[in-house]
Amino acid sequence: MLLALSQLLTSLYPEQLGFLRVFQYLTFRAVLAAMTSLLIGLAFGPWVIRRLTEMKIGQPIREYGVHAHLDKRGTPTMGGVLVLIGIGVSTLLWFDWTNRFVWIVLVVTFGFGTIGWVDDWRKVVRKDPEGMRSREKFFWMSLIGLVAALYLAFSVSETSNLRVLELFLRWVSSGFSNDLPPKADLMVPFFKTVSYPLGVFGFIALSWFVIVGASNAVNFTDGLDGLAIMPVVMVGSALGVFAYVTGNAVFSRYLLFPHIPGAGELLVFCAAMAGAGLAFLWFNANPAQVFMGDVGALSLGGALGTIAVITRQEIVLGIMGGIFVAEALSVMIQVIWFKVTKFRYGVGRRVFLMAPLHHHFEKKGWAETQVVVRFWIITMLLCLVGLASLKLR
Repeated sequence: MLLALSQLLTSLYPEQLGFLRVFQYLTFRAVLAAMTSLLIGLAFGPWVIRRLTEMKIGQPIREYGVHAHLDKRGTPTMGGVLVLIGIGVSTLLWFDWTNRFVWIVLVVTFGFGTIGWVDDWRKVVRKDPEGMRSREKFFWMSLIGLVAALYLAFSVSETSNLRVLELFLRWVSSGFSNDLPPKADLMVPFFKTVSYPLGVFGFIALSWFVIVGASNAVNFTDGLDGLAIMPVVMVGSALGVFAYVTGNAVFSRYLLFPHIPGAGELLVFCAAMAGAGLAFLWFNANPAQVFMGDVGALSLGGALGTIAVITRQEIVLGIMGGIFVAEALSVMIQVIWFKVTKFRYGVGRRVFLMAPLHHHFEKKGWAETQVVVRFWIITMLLCLVGLASLKLR
């Protein structure tokens, strides 16, 4: 919005307001987006926490969980609303409104956030321990993920929504031909020319898996004070670098990345997400004054997955978000092994002392802050490995 306003004022008063041309620079707007979302979060954080407390939206704590967490019962949850406010306002202020990629990321982010809000509301307000039923939640997440994946399958190589519609109609009329341009292939990091053509159906399936999978993985990770939000900030910031590179014709050609016009504008969204995340961490750091809830975890995970799909960095997301992957895998392994052993031996057995993974380490005697900080350090190292793939090819 402010970009369009600066362009209008500059065209009307080129001599007097020529300094507003600085808003044309993507990196400048990204810095301002981060600052805006950070200040919004810090300013409105106390008010949001008071409102959640007045509404008695307190976090339920499982009796069979880690006993040290029982003191957290009643701490306001659904604090992810604060993050979404910061991201939404800051992004709308500073990004180019004609950019289709930012809009689709916003749709996924707030769509998943709505699902998480309904789930949290049913749990803490209606006192329904199950919240939104798993099948219902999975259906709506899959629907949003499939719509986004279908749109992105034809938009990666095009610069306008009209052309995207034309390609989609051509694909349907041709009997669902699976051809897509090379820039839509699955890229293998650390290799110059290794990529795998996916076809339309393969692209949609992979994109759906990454978007929905990343959302659930971040949700599993959100279990300790500050554990999920800081890795989201680090991974999101690193993906912003990839977005800037793929959206820049010079840098993408030099680094042997596919050039995706318009992808660079995602840097503004990533910066806004980083600023909003840091503001939330101010209140979520141990001892937490507020918890993120599904409204924040599902939306942020979906945003990371969508950005990774647009920039063609699905594998790199798996590397940099290794903590998210490990948390999700620990739940899957625990559930599958329990069911297999119960069927075979009549008594379910566990691989981990408790899942997700962060609770396993708590059960082993690690303090909560030790788990959180060590997971942060691991994420930082993995992000550096992912960023190294920019040049090590």
